[in-house]
Amino acid sequence: MPLPENNTPWPPKQYADQLADMAIEDAWYSGDRKKLARVYGSPAGRRDENGRAWRFWERPKPLGMRDGRLHVPLAEDIAATSAALLYSEPPTLTFESAETQTRWEEIAEEGGLHNVLREAAEVTSALGGSVLRATWNLDLASRPLITAAHADGALPDFSYGILTGVTLWREVQNDGAIVVRHLERHEPGRVLHGLYQGTPGNLGSRIPLSEAAELEPIAESLDTDGPGDMITTGIKGLTAVYIPNIRPNRKWRGSMLGRSDWQSDGVRDHFMSLDQTYTSWMRDIRLAKSRIIAPEGFLTNLGPGEGAFFDDDREVWHGIKAPPTLGEGLTLNQFEIRVEQHEQTWNALTRQAVQACGYSAQSFGLGDATAVTATEVVARERKSMITRDQKAGYQKPALADLAYAVLELDRALGLSRVEPQRPQIEFGDSVSEDPKSVAETIELLARAQAVSTETKVRLRWPDWDDTAVREETERILKETGQLVADPAMTGAEGPGAPGFGQGGREAV
Repeated sequence: MPLPENNTPWPPKQYADQLADMAIEDAWYSGDRKKLARVYGSPAGRRDENGRAWRFWERPKPLGMRDGRLHVPLAEDIAATSAALLYSEPPTLTFESAETQTRWEEIAEEGGLHNVLREAAEVTSALGGSVLRATWNLDLASRPLITAAHADGALPDFSYGILTGVTLWREVQNDGAIVVRHLERHEPGRVLHGLYQGTPGNLGSRIPLSEAAELEPIAESLDTDGPGDMITTGIKGLTAVYIPNIRPNRKWRGSMLGRSDWQSDGVRDHFMSLDQTYTSWMRDIRLAKSRIIAPEGFLTNLGPGEGAFFDDDREVWHGIKAPPTLGEGLTLNQFEIRVEQHEQTWNALTRQAVQACGYSAQSFGLGDATAVTATEVVARERKSMITRDQKAGYQKPALADLAYAVLELDRALGLSRVEPQRPQIEFGDSVSEDPKSVAETIELLARAQAVSTETKVRLRWPDWDDTAVREETERILKETGQLVADPAMTGAEGPGAPGFGQGGREAV
């Protein structure tokens, strides 16, 4: 499929409604109060079509007054927690070939793949999806480059659930009237590039890539024997994958785009109510400042037209001309701060919001903070773990496709000769076992003589391979004096006998 024709409406009609909804998701994710007011705002003095009163962020800013609305960054916290549950530890990608494994680990480590995956996972939680792409710039690195693109700048195409192409787009320039957009379309075996100058609602006309200084390296890399907007990748498949957050997309049924953690209007209403609660709480604090009400006689006159002031640090007071029966004096005023009511409302709204997003309240500190074992933590956070496993199910196939494409690209560019393979992927534990708890478990098993030294090493280091476990076991047995000669192989004569020490050894 070629790049869009000139004067195409933008975004395309089939994506317009979903991208408009992503703008609301993005506003909550960004935590920008101006964005929230803009995406929810309506013309001043007009209610919605049903005549309902304004909701918190829908109210227009009071004319001539400061906008005192405050925002609670719960949406950002949910997205960060989702990414941490998935990628608190790097995933393990295992290839059949040792050479392929070594080359992949070089690419992943040098490119900081774990950081890219965690960034993409956070954005995926917020916007419903993300794109990971493989590209290259041999002037920067002798390896393929893996980068992330956000769902509100990606238009994926699917056929029977399989990604057949994806168009990435971004605004290079936007002055409100003229918008210059760069489109990058990934198709099997090639990547197309186009630069368009148009308006906020129209793609406009194609202009040369060289018109944007940052795109000059891409313009110089275009194939000279093709249509002039294409770069051949040298591989059969796509150099990009789309990762949905979770499906189905409840709001846009049938869409292959994933749904955001807070796509539901009910969850957004909880966010809005939480902001309203926080604003009310801070307003109580602001209005309840202790104030001193002083009679006029206590004020120091600054002279005609200059007003008067009350000096609360004054040590000596002159006589006040006022009858003693009036009881005239200073009055201290202190309003009540409704801390308990606000805090209870805050906790209830936060709990409901995070649970509606698919997480346990304990994941956000709304539970018993007593130190427990990792097993107990997982039990308490079962809902979060279930959501994590669901998301991991969408991450694995896409990561496997990406790894295969990266290795194919690596070979096509002549950077290595390893055989491209699809890896087996395992996600690390989101909750690490407490070392003290592990040590106590090993001690109890050893006291009961229920485990061997090798098993104890495996319990302590579950990520070690067989070679590392065997070497550590032998070191422990040697240091503790448990490694002795095997009489069956050395004879019964003892250390002085010929050949002693050349046979096998056994642990006792």
